[in-house]
Amino acid sequence: MDSISKKEKNIKINLFNYFKEFKALLRKNIREYGMFIALFIIMITFSVLTNGTFMSPRNLSNLINSTGYIAVLTIGMTLILIIRHIDLSVGYVAGFLGAVVAILMTSVKLNTGVSILIILVIGIAIGLFYGFLIGKVGIPAFVVSLAGMLVFRGLLMLATQKTGTIIIPNDSFNDIGNGFIPDPFKLVDGYHSLTLLLGLAGIALYIIAELRNRKNMQKYEFEVLSKSMFVSKLIFVSLLIGYVIWMLSRYNGLSWTVVIVLLVTAVYHFLTTKTVLGRQIYAIGGNPEAAKLSGINVTRVTYFVFASMSMLAALAGVLYTSRLQSATTTAGVGFELDAIAAAYVGGVSTSGGVGKITGSLIGALVMSSLISGMNLMGVNISYQYIIRGIILVAAVIFDIITRRKKG
Repeated sequence: MDSISKKEKNIKINLFNYFKEFKALLRKNIREYGMFIALFIIMITFSVLTNGTFMSPRNLSNLINSTGYIAVLTIGMTLILIIRHIDLSVGYVAGFLGAVVAILMTSVKLNTGVSILIILVIGIAIGLFYGFLIGKVGIPAFVVSLAGMLVFRGLLMLATQKTGTIIIPNDSFNDIGNGFIPDPFKLVDGYHSLTLLLGLAGIALYIIAELRNRKNMQKYEFEVLSKSMFVSKLIFVSLLIGYVIWMLSRYNGLSWTVVIVLLVTAVYHFLTTKTVLGRQIYAIGGNPEAAKLSGINVTRVTYFVFASMSMLAALAGVLYTSRLQSATTTAGVGFELDAIAAAYVGGVSTSGGVGKITGSLIGALVMSSLISGMNLMGVNISYQYIIRGIILVAAVIFDIITRRKKG
């Protein structure tokens, strides 16, 4: 009897310590975990309010696919905001270059690969020109990008003025925004087997990466999570990834848009966390003058960040144009606002120097989930804009409060 009560007492103590550590961890990393909590609450709320329609395989697939072009823009905008700049032109750059790729395929008769490569190069050239004006000439990024927004809006109107809409009868191009990866295995009826296998591989890679990172931190005597908390984190994230993959596999599996977004995210996550350039970007955002005095070539980094942004805007233009299977005069309207909002919601600081690629991706999903959920509920578009504006202000207030507490 005494041994049983002793075991119960130990269990209670362990649970108390577990939740105490969880509370401390949440408080310490509220910026990082806050967006995940917000996304979880939004999804549960809309799922209940729509009687499960929001989390249905079809809607979840459409939600993630429709987030594609904004997610790509948000990744580029994250770097821009980290170094304390802004780019207001990315929406119309995406819209214009989407029209250019349509013209190249329909009028010039170039194939899909060559057309996309050309506009990516054009995007890089636009960004390099911005970088020159901002980093070399010294014109504020707000002014340069505002001028660019006006210029590319005019160019988009010129490109589409003949027909207003350029229809793209190119299946290989349209599959980028609407197609899904094939399933050569077909192991389970009613499920996309390749998607399930890729999901399992993704979970395995995540666990291996986390174990390796924990081992390295222990090696250099950095503070790490307790074993129970670490295992809980691995289980939670693995179950979350597994659930999304399972739901997608019940529809058509992973789309090409999702594959592209995941590849872009992986590349930029590696760049910002594992390279010298990534450390320089954060150093410039933290303190530009100190970064310059420490030997960092601020102008060169500015060139790179803006070239990267415009290249990703070109890619976003491809995804959006492909999804619509046409280029329109209104393409790109408000894209820059969605990207900026998603980046701030995803944890990018208004003071620069803080932000993660993965966080911004979650921020894009938060904003897209709000739009999707409100559309399913039939919320008036006017109220949707008001709610999105309130969410953005709340994210900025949250940033200011957390920075003050750390200070």
